[in-house]
Amino acid sequence: MSISAAGVLARPDDDKGLVRSTPRTRKRRLPDLRRWISPIALVVVWQVASAGGVLPPDKLASPLTVFDSAVGLVADGQLGSAFLVSMSRVLGGFAIGAAVGVVLGLLSGLSRWGERIFDPPVQMLRTLPHLGLIPLFILWFGIGEQPKLALVAAGVAFPLYLNLHAGIRQTDPGLLEASRVLGYTGLERVLHVVLPSALPQTLVGLRISLGAAWLSLIVAEQVNADAGIGYLINNAREFLRTDVVVVGLLVYALLGLATDALVRALERRVLRWQAR
Repeated sequence: MSISAAGVLARPDDDKGLVRSTPRTRKRRLPDLRRWISPIALVVVWQVASAGGVLPPDKLASPLTVFDSAVGLVADGQLGSAFLVSMSRVLGGFAIGAAVGVVLGLLSGLSRWGERIFDPPVQMLRTLPHLGLIPLFILWFGIGEQPKLALVAAGVAFPLYLNLHAGIRQTDPGLLEASRVLGYTGLERVLHVVLPSALPQTLVGLRISLGAAWLSLIVAEQVNADAGIGYLINNAREFLRTDVVVVGLLVYALLGLATDALVRALERRVLRWQAR
């Protein structure tokens, strides 16, 4: 027997059988093409301004030039290799930061003593702009990959910790009382009531953490990087190649949108019990 975060008791089938609710059929919503009007209009204005000389190439390359440069970078393999390096950095930093944020969030959210011990230092540290920790990370870890991973991890850990902690502490007291009446043990209450209730808030924290991871990576790859998308952008800046700079920024943006879309798809799958 288990209890869902929606407050509905779910009992295992017996010999007599139970009446199951029929899932509601949902119509597949088509994308609203009207949302593309303003982005396309901005690109058209950008191209017209570039062609008319309002935007000189040394200030901002035209969309057509950016597209040609992107094709060239893909063809010669530069963009692919830079993409792989940047992805390895963000995945490594995210794994470290997520592990720290989840462990501290569980310890602080599930235990009053854990909150007293871990929450005060976390709250103090999170008020520091983590991008300002770069000089300290360089002193601690040198100028290799470690400070870049540490910066991404710091950007990930705090949003995930805050949202997981808040989700646990906002569990419906009525569900907790119902689980006690049903004879759930403490561990069963955590597994079947508290954690499912905290899941929506935790997924919000995951989306924020992924955005912070890419932001941290952009800054980290501007410091003593010898590979990656940031390194590509830095080299392009030295030669006033604004087209390559824009390509790199667009890759960062697309990667951020792609990871956010993955989390949203995960939300739709694991939170199907929520009323829509």
